[in-house]
Amino acid sequence: MAIPRQGYGRGSLSYIQPILLSGRRRYSVRPGWQGRAFAWLPGVLTAGFTAAVLIRYGVSVSDLAFYGAYLVLCLVLPGLLLIRALYSATRTLAEELALGLALGLAVEVAAYTVARAAGFPLLVLMWPVATFAIFLIVPRLRAHWKAGLRPSAPVWWSWALALIFCYFVAQSAYSGFSGRPLSWPALAQYSPIDAPFHLGLIGELKHHMPPMNPPVAGEPLLYHWFVYAHWAAASWVSGVEPLVLLLRLGVLPMMTAFVVLLAMLARRVMDSWKGAVVAVVVTFGLGAPCLFVSSFATFTYGGIHDAAWGSPTFTFASLLFVPVVLILMDLFGQQRHDLGVWLLLGVFLMAVMGAKATCLPMLVVGLAAVAAVAVWRRRRLLWPALAALLMAGACMLFSQFVLYGGARLALVIAPFSYMGTVWRDLTRTPMGIDPPLMSLLGVAVVYLLAWAVVWSPVLGLLSRPRLIIRSDVVLMLGIAAAGLGSVVILDHPGRSQVYFLWGSFPSLAIVAVFGALVIVRRARVPRPMALCAIGAGLVGAYAMPVLWSGRLPIGPGQLDAVLYLPYIILMVLVGLAATVLVAARSGLRGWSLVILAMAALGLPAAHHARVLSFVSRGGERPLVSLMEASAIPQGVLSAARWVRAHSAPDDLVATNVHCRWGFENPCDSHQPWLSALTERRMLVEGWGYTPKNLDRWKIGQSEAHQSFWDRERFEANEAVFMSPSPATIQRLREQYGVRWLLVDERRLPPSSRLGEFAELQYRADDFATYRLPAPA
Repeated sequence: MAIPRQGYGRGSLSYIQPILLSGRRRYSVRPGWQGRAFAWLPGVLTAGFTAAVLIRYGVSVSDLAFYGAYLVLCLVLPGLLLIRALYSATRTLAEELALGLALGLAVEVAAYTVARAAGFPLLVLMWPVATFAIFLIVPRLRAHWKAGLRPSAPVWWSWALALIFCYFVAQSAYSGFSGRPLSWPALAQYSPIDAPFHLGLIGELKHHMPPMNPPVAGEPLLYHWFVYAHWAAASWVSGVEPLVLLLRLGVLPMMTAFVVLLAMLARRVMDSWKGAVVAVVVTFGLGAPCLFVSSFATFTYGGIHDAAWGSPTFTFASLLFVPVVLILMDLFGQQRHDLGVWLLLGVFLMAVMGAKATCLPMLVVGLAAVAAVAVWRRRRLLWPALAALLMAGACMLFSQFVLYGGARLALVIAPFSYMGTVWRDLTRTPMGIDPPLMSLLGVAVVYLLAWAVVWSPVLGLLSRPRLIIRSDVVLMLGIAAAGLGSVVILDHPGRSQVYFLWGSFPSLAIVAVFGALVIVRRARVPRPMALCAIGAGLVGAYAMPVLWSGRLPIGPGQLDAVLYLPYIILMVLVGLAATVLVAARSGLRGWSLVILAMAALGLPAAHHARVLSFVSRGGERPLVSLMEASAIPQGVLSAARWVRAHSAPDDLVATNVHCRWGFENPCDSHQPWLSALTERRMLVEGWGYTPKNLDRWKIGQSEAHQSFWDRERFEANEAVFMSPSPATIQRLREQYGVRWLLVDERRLPPSSRLGEFAELQYRADDFATYRLPAPA
């Protein structure tokens, strides 16, 4: 059961008094106007810094203004009113605004789904308008326009969260914005490989409901598509291009709210402002320790920091998942249960259901653990946990069999198969070659030992055993264990099983920092001694890779045993430290120092890897080119935009582009750029992301190089470009319903007669657009 905290419990506001937390200072509930002005300063400066960065990297002032107005009026404000009406806990203003944004996003997805299905997407505006009207008309609800008494956070707390978010913005600019222009052909050359897939789904949701898979007409979209519905609504309402939302604007509000809500969750678990800030920092730097100097990041890549822009579904789900855990904590600790809170939990669960498929299975594991521990501990059921488990289970089943159509999308149960993938990466071994058994076991042991270092601070909770079986702690431990277990037992050609692991990072970060904090307090470790232990861990994190001078992947001819040695040395050092502690009879204080050192070495491991990589590159920014510039055709963006402007949303387009540019032999079918830029469905473009292609994948194969399954359709499509005639044109139009051709003219035969049978409408460099003539 969660520890009740003065000023943060639910119920009447009459008992609110100045709050005394672990900082030993009192924070007034109503600061003067000077204090209120100063309290707004971190947010104002953060907004100004973010706006300056966005303008510097291609976002217009008008887009910023319209998008900002949309966020406030259509998401944050109506969501805030609903939060105040349904969830009457005491919170800081920043926490209320963050919860309002999260709830606004959840409700907007449902509203837009209905509006788009009805054929009037701007009807999505009815939900904020109706919310405002109800809260103005109903006397009992009018009071929620004005904030009640609320606790004020320490000044340094607001600055700390602001700095964390500014770091994220600066890192996004350094590693993302600066190397990914919004112009062609650099857009194709430097954007993440999945960027056109995400962009295409925004366009699909902007024009169709239910959505389909736009690169291959008629293929269902068995995917978590809720974030694309949000961005489609944002594009309709604000007028901002989907491309700008995807690569510049759309992630930032989610990350702002995520930072605030994660800090709120961590503070409620630990009852410590400082510990909560550390947990947020750790979440952004969490990863398995990599004891090599290299930018190669099989162990350390991922999590919120790295996946925020690469996987918008992950970012969207990460934000919506935090309120679920917050509400569950409240429900676990109450005797009476407000119907409004259960309603709010249901809304967030349904939003998470279609936000990311990895969230609900981990939540089910966590809730099952809570229920089991409650039965073991109290010999009776914890009914809120059981009810929440049933709700989460129902949502998970609905998503799996309705939203995702029961498709496995290439996700398979294959214990330790991912360890083989890691071994191939570390040794530069081609796909299809399996590691020797001893190598597989060696990599598995190293990988699990690395994560044992990260998990080690959790052992600090054993110094107060009642804490480790507290419901909120058990929930987070269950989520974290499910995340790590999923990576070990599942496999996917795109390594998508790692999203289970990354999605568990916030829970793991909180309980790990909590464990370190508990044992340090319990042992009454002096601050200088604690700082020395942390310093020793940091020195080890940087000294071991530098002294070892190992680089990844290992060079040709090297034995893979070289991968294991630094981790063996680390375990020997930890064992020696433990032996000294036992011999010296240092007791709890000695163990707390070891845990602090391990926490400093392991918890921010991804950050350590970034720093070492940055230094090894001499500070140069990495520009990752996914294809040769010479392979990218010119004029694609102009031709695609012409099609978008001159065709109807339901018009079908055919193209002769099916492979990623520069990856035609063998053909990499992850090619959705044309459907993404035109916002139109294609007869056959690239089929790499389709359910049929993914479900044919087997371990050891590449899903990118599988052939298209419908040979008749593919041959009819190709015949129009390779041997055009009235018959091939008529077949494409009448049998398949194609209206337009979007042609890479570099791929046409030298004596192509396409212009004799189709009407040329527009040409831009290498690309041309043709209209198929109407039947006589």
